[in-house]
Amino acid sequence: MMNISKSMVSAPQPEAVEAAVDILRAGGNAFDAAIACAFVQGVVDPMMTGIAGFGSMAALSRTLGVHEYIDFHAPTPAAAREDMWADLIVGEARDGFGFITKGNVNDIGYQSICVPAALRAYEKAHRKFGMLPWRDVMAPAIEWAKSGYVVRPHVESFWSDEGTMGRVSNQERLRYTAAGKGLFCREDGSPKRIGDTIHNPDLAATLEEIARNGADAFYKGDIAAQIDADMRANGGLVSREDLANYEAPTHAPLWGDYRGYRVSTNVPPGGGIMLVQMMNVLENFNLRAMGHNAAEYIRTVCEAMKVATADKDRYIGDPKFLDVPLDRLLSKDYAAQIATDISEGKKATVPRFNSGFPSKDTTHLSVVDRDGNCVSMTHSLGMPSGVVTKGLGFMYNGCMGVFDPRPGNTGSIKPGKARFSSMCPSIIFKGDDPYIVIGAPGATQIAMGVLQAVLNVLDFDMKASDAVAAPRFSATSDLIDVTNRIPRHETRKLEEMGYQVERSPKTYGVALVHGIRIVDGNPDGGADPGSDGIVLSAA
Repeated sequence: MMNISKSMVSAPQPEAVEAAVDILRAGGNAFDAAIACAFVQGVVDPMMTGIAGFGSMAALSRTLGVHEYIDFHAPTPAAAREDMWADLIVGEARDGFGFITKGNVNDIGYQSICVPAALRAYEKAHRKFGMLPWRDVMAPAIEWAKSGYVVRPHVESFWSDEGTMGRVSNQERLRYTAAGKGLFCREDGSPKRIGDTIHNPDLAATLEEIARNGADAFYKGDIAAQIDADMRANGGLVSREDLANYEAPTHAPLWGDYRGYRVSTNVPPGGGIMLVQMMNVLENFNLRAMGHNAAEYIRTVCEAMKVATADKDRYIGDPKFLDVPLDRLLSKDYAAQIATDISEGKKATVPRFNSGFPSKDTTHLSVVDRDGNCVSMTHSLGMPSGVVTKGLGFMYNGCMGVFDPRPGNTGSIKPGKARFSSMCPSIIFKGDDPYIVIGAPGATQIAMGVLQAVLNVLDFDMKASDAVAAPRFSATSDLIDVTNRIPRHETRKLEEMGYQVERSPKTYGVALVHGIRIVDGNPDGGADPGSDGIVLSAA
């Protein structure tokens, strides 16, 4: 087993990374650090993630000899019905991230909330793998909520989002409830701005109760009673029974291989299957010879993205409710057929019902410790519901917005069903040792961003910082989306091939990838420069 020269943390929030490193220096392991990081993320980036969110965690414990995934995809409440919005559907977002309904009832407000899953998963990971006391791991988040945090540039940018593709603006989400407006908005109702300080004593009290009494305080105790009362008073779907019955399941990794590397990622309804499928296709090409981000490289990778997206829309969802054809989708023969079509210049299509870059209301963390324990966790609120219960201080997920309001489809609503998520926290192995620990937020763009960063390391020999910073592109529809650093002389070639190219004015985009590469026991980390994130190490 490889010895690691130092522990390392990469995440989009500096406050959370610092908290994680402090935990490592206090004798905690990668899991203690990851959970401390996650709690702080929920305080200082409260529309990205939190204890009422969902996610997926890759857990590699070299100490215990365990490698598994804790998959905490928020299920629909028992009160949900397949046809509840069938007569309200307007269309599907171009990027495939959610459906638009009349009144946006699935996108904002009490009916948009699925059963909160994140807190139960944090506790499960800590109980199984952690070393420090639960209260110690939660202490940094409680302190940040009490003492206050400053709005950072990336937070302000996200909060000021005016909505795209028919979605509700984040400004509307922030002020949807009086409690949320009081926390996150100025007196004129506009979102707080860079440099403004936010104190959240209600969240501090909520976290202190959880620190004393564990996650049961939230799922079965006084906090559950407050959640239930608020839901019943405002037409919400989540009930006290939904909370009490929730447990975060664990799964064996979904495995793939690419040019001799072993790829470990999450199972459906997570997005790992898309990552492996795309890598299977691209293994058939000499990507390095094409030239990084040259037109032919972009075309080839985008066609793999389009096929994976179309297959996801048609076949991939919660395996408790449908038969996901894993063997076929992950077949090397199937990948070779797709590669042949790409080589012949054929264009795949991504159907959209009645249909910019999607919102990135998610966050990620990657942690490695000196014992070789690794955590890659992506966790989110989905499209935030905007709901903050008075006295509790946190925002709930808005996961109902991604379900298909049309009955009888792969992504249709069913009680207890988890929505598909492109989240794919992953660990790439060189032999038996972890080589890349990686993941990203970014809605439908997550797998696309992670894919390119992984290719940057494996095919182009980039270190982690360069791999996550290199310009990216995406194709989750029939268009090719590019960030503004992709050269125009390359995109003109794509247009000459008949592709429609959509150029973002933003320098960075297509997810926010954060990862750690380990070379001969020495880690180097990358924090996507499109966020405020950092990488820190602990000896």
